[in-house]
Amino acid sequence: MDAGGMTIRFSDVHAVRGRTPVLRGFDLDVAPGETIALVGRSGAGKSTVLKLINRLLQPSSGDISIEGRSTATWDVFALRRRIGYMLQEVGLFPHMSIGRNVAVVPRLLGWDEPRIRARVQELLALVGLDPAEYTDRRPDELSGGQRQRVGVARALAADPPILLMDEPFGALDPVTRAEMHREFRRIQERVRKTVVLVTHDMAEAFALGSRVGVLADGILAAIDVPAVIARSRDASVRPLLEPLFEASAAINGTR
Repeated sequence: MDAGGMTIRFSDVHAVRGRTPVLRGFDLDVAPGETIALVGRSGAGKSTVLKLINRLLQPSSGDISIEGRSTATWDVFALRRRIGYMLQEVGLFPHMSIGRNVAVVPRLLGWDEPRIRARVQELLALVGLDPAEYTDRRPDELSGGQRQRVGVARALAADPPILLMDEPFGALDPVTRAEMHREFRRIQERVRKTVVLVTHDMAEAFALGSRVGVLADGILAAIDVPAVIARSRDASVRPLLEPLFEASAAINGTR
C-alpha cells in the first residue's frame, strides 16, 4: 500500500481512443474496501478507466498505481490475478457447468481439485445459489439474475482484492436489477473488496457506491457520497440526475 493508503490511484492520467482524447488529467483515489461508482454519458471514458486499471489499455501519460506500485512495473499476469472483472453480458461458457464456470480462474492458477470444489461451493452459497442444485447446471438453465450471480461468484473465485464491474446489471429487468443491488450490498458487506463499478444509471450508482464519481470532459467532474452528489448544482452532474427528479415528480404527482 502506498503512503496515502490507497488501493488504486490515478494521477494526471491522459488516454486517447484512436486520435480522440478520452481522459484528460484524470485523478482518482480508491481506498481499501471502498465501492466507487463512476457515472457519465456514453463515451465519457468509464470503461476506459477499468481497462487502464488491469492494463488492457495503457495511458498516454500520467500514472496508475495498484497497491502502491505503478501498473507499468507490475507483471501483467500477476496484476490481473489481483483483479476480478465482471461484465454486463456475464460471458459464461455455455458448454460448461456452473461449477466449472466458477472454477475457471482457480483451475488456471493450478489449484488442486479439492480446494476448487470447496471454493465453488462456498461462492455459490455466498451468492444465494444452492451448490447442490446449481453446480452441475448449464448457463441456459438459469434466469438472467441467476447468471449474474454466477458472474459475481466467478469474479470472486480466486479471492482478488479488487473487483471491476462494467455495467454489470444493465441487461436485467428492473425488479431483478433491484434484487441484484441488494445482493451486491449483502455480499460486499461480507467480502469487503475494493470495487470500481461503472454505470450510466445514477440510481444504480447511488444504490451501490459508497462514493459516486461523475466523468465529464475527460476528468472527474465531481466525486462524493451519494447524498452530496444528489444535491449538486454542477452542470456536469445535473443532467444525470434529471431522470431521478422526473421519476420522483411522477410518483408525487407534481409533474
